[in-house]
Amino acid sequence: EVAWEGANLPSAPSFRGTVMQEVNQVRAPTNFGSDGRTCLMYAFKREAGVAIAELIWTVDTTLRCAAHPTLQGSKQDMAHYDWVPISKRQPLRWPNGKRIALIITMNCEYWDLLKDSTKPYYAGGPPTIPDALPGNVADYPNFTWREYGLRVGCWRMFDLFDSFGVPLSVTFNAKTALERGEIIERVKAQNWELVAHNYEQGELLPQYMFDPEGEKAVIHETLKVYEKVVGRKTPGWLSSSLRSTPNTPEILAEAGCKFLCDYMNDDQPYLIHTAHGPLVNVPYSVEINDFTFFHRRAMTSEDALLMLKSQFNELYAESAKTGKMMNIGLHPHVSGHPHRMQFFRDFLSYVKQFGDVWHAKREEVADWYLANHASHIAPR
Repeated sequence: EVAWEGANLPSAPSFRGTVMQEVNQVRAPTNFGSDGRTCLMYAFKREAGVAIAELIWTVDTTLRCAAHPTLQGSKQDMAHYDWVPISKRQPLRWPNGKRIALIITMNCEYWDLLKDSTKPYYAGGPPTIPDALPGNVADYPNFTWREYGLRVGCWRMFDLFDSFGVPLSVTFNAKTALERGEIIERVKAQNWELVAHNYEQGELLPQYMFDPEGEKAVIHETLKVYEKVVGRKTPGWLSSSLRSTPNTPEILAEAGCKFLCDYMNDDQPYLIHTAHGPLVNVPYSVEINDFTFFHRRAMTSEDALLMLKSQFNELYAESAKTGKMMNIGLHPHVSGHPHRMQFFRDFLSYVKQFGDVWHAKREEVADWYLANHASHIAPR
């Protein structure tokens, strides 16, 4: 109300009522001080006339920045983590003398055949046949290509990795568990890691950018399914297509999660700050990812093997001074075909020559880092 009186905004009761109703729903502190009022008034003045959603995002940003010192600044500053280049950190020493943490991620994802929309359907990953169809039109070539991963590809890969004694970190959509539960039971039997990965692969969180309660509902429903099928609360989260919002870390931390995998800007873990305590960023990778090397860059299996070895070798050499992480992102509908299997045998055989590789679960990395982060990046 203070901001409204000082701002040159439309006086129509309907406009004012709509905006103030939205403002009252913002998750804001009860007292954010005179600086917050000034920022809020400026936001109203600057944003007058734009869409309500953009206006409310500005208000929400202002309030949350005032409430949390690590978020102070503009919309673009809402990254939740500190800027600490690797040259300014202390050496990271993994437990038990390990030099490099290698996490091989398999994403077991579920796509709806139809969506209630006439807009082109982006399925949270590249298609095998381009020219997207409307969501309400069945796209059988792309749907069945992706479904191959759950019907056949993941089982082939489970057997291969099991034969090498190398665990997979398996992410899954809630609908994978509900519709394809045999996959979850196999991973549980292997005692491999299971990571929550949205409700359905094509339902991306950025569509809730201006609807934090809608995003919270999707995440909470996903976490509820995880707990039901896995038998415990999820320790962490990977967003579909790696696309989250500035609200995602807050929602996850409030729900009791320990780690997030969406931020791909590092070779080491680091803390993500929230009002509900820290999360650990355990980085995923799009660079070292089968979509990238097999589809976007059209590499042969031989080229991809050389790339993975080069990535591993360089990180391993660097890890003599400070511990590093290497994540490999896999999708069973891309990597689970017969002609890919020798590629994996060759890489795993190579890695097995090194005795100081930590085949870690993300949760293990997160737990260790929460206990040891201060010796790596000093708290600010």
